[in-house]
Amino acid sequence: MSEFHPMQLNRRTFLSRTGVGLGSAALGSLLARDGFSATKSSGGVPGQPGLPNLPQKVKRVIFLCMAGGPSHLETFDYKPKLAEMNGKPFPTSYTEGQPIAQLQGKELKCLGSIAKFNKHGANGQEISEYLPWHAKLADDICIVRSLVTEQINHDPAHTFMNTGTAISGRPSMGAWVNYGIGCETDELPGFVVMSSVGGRNPQPIASRQWDSGFLPSRYQGVEFSSTGDPVYYVRNPNGVSTSQQRNLVDAISRLNQQNQSAAGDPEISSRIAAYEMAFRMQMSVPELTDMSDEPQHILDMYGAKPGDGSFASNCLLARRLAERGVRFIHLYHRGWDHHGGLSKYMDICSGLTDKPTYALLTDLKQRGMLEDTLIVWGGEFGRTPMSQTGKGDIGRDHHIKGFSMWMAGGPIKGGTTYGATDDLGYHAVEDVVHVRDLHATMLHLLGIDHEHFSVKFQGLDMRLTGVEPARVVKDIIA
Repeated sequence: MSEFHPMQLNRRTFLSRTGVGLGSAALGSLLARDGFSATKSSGGVPGQPGLPNLPQKVKRVIFLCMAGGPSHLETFDYKPKLAEMNGKPFPTSYTEGQPIAQLQGKELKCLGSIAKFNKHGANGQEISEYLPWHAKLADDICIVRSLVTEQINHDPAHTFMNTGTAISGRPSMGAWVNYGIGCETDELPGFVVMSSVGGRNPQPIASRQWDSGFLPSRYQGVEFSSTGDPVYYVRNPNGVSTSQQRNLVDAISRLNQQNQSAAGDPEISSRIAAYEMAFRMQMSVPELTDMSDEPQHILDMYGAKPGDGSFASNCLLARRLAERGVRFIHLYHRGWDHHGGLSKYMDICSGLTDKPTYALLTDLKQRGMLEDTLIVWGGEFGRTPMSQTGKGDIGRDHHIKGFSMWMAGGPIKGGTTYGATDDLGYHAVEDVVHVRDLHATMLHLLGIDHEHFSVKFQGLDMRLTGVEPARVVKDIIA
């Protein structure tokens, strides 16, 4: 039995009596050094030895998740044959033995697109009239029409998209990336998550979607609030000076270090790092969210009113996070679950996200940052080519066998369309891209060979891309 240390016993009591907020969200932030002093700055946080092990084509990822699952048939995948068969029985040859969510056992009828499509850009990208601002990006984005996933309900589908498996408790892609190659800043977390709401039936997004799983907890995503202070208790309480806060953090660090010496628990090292990150965030976050230095034309381009909780404001903040070296930024817009009211809610969701997405890409491009930023847009799955009757009017059910996403930035071939679904938009039939392929491609662009990036857990070499075959989609990379 180890020697009894009174300071270990009193540590929790000491913390409970201080009453000083340290930004609890920062307890999961990335910091690869243990007990680093916040009075110094290293200019970044290193990743694992030997990484990146490939040429690094991009430095960061901004993942724009249209949570709920946008319809590919109202956005990027026009199907004349489906329009021709509108209202007719959907052929059973397509659906027999296939997983279907709420339409299981129902009479299935074809539902042609309710949107008009036009060709845009030098190569005639087909984009729906619901997305007029995306149309201006036609030469910048690569539309992938052949995505497939394996989970047909929202929460497990998000889990699969974020972690590569439906098993809860595995590391998210942002955690994997920061663990692998570190971060360019030690003033902010390396993995930041924000969400906005607007549309039909905004599904909740569980915090485990950005968890670190079996990786050290310092690599998990830190959720920033869209309204008010982005991190709770980030400001010092009245009457507490910065020097007093620094003294407190130093005292806590010494207590934790003593506990670490006795227990040898790596999570104590993460706790030490988290308190240090919390202190630095008290310095950096107020500056990050002070938009007074943003010109009015930039605010107008995004349609942003900083602090209003909108997707537009989150996109602007994402750009500022990217400028400051944050490695992985994940924005969720919750409202794309269009079982009913398809026309109404496509209007609402597109109206809230279309222009800000254009603004983010344009802003990054103007600043010379799009060339080293990967942007991914899409949902956890798509929607069925069959109609579903919901409140208001028709809608579409969940669909996993073929849907659209797009990628932009870095060496991604803008102005191109990759892959295809069948004539009715049901199955991906050409150049199929599995979620694991998406992950492999993302890691490749960040300079990581997905086949040689693993962590030993429960006796197995665990990877983001799993043990099933996964490929880098090289045809979309210049």
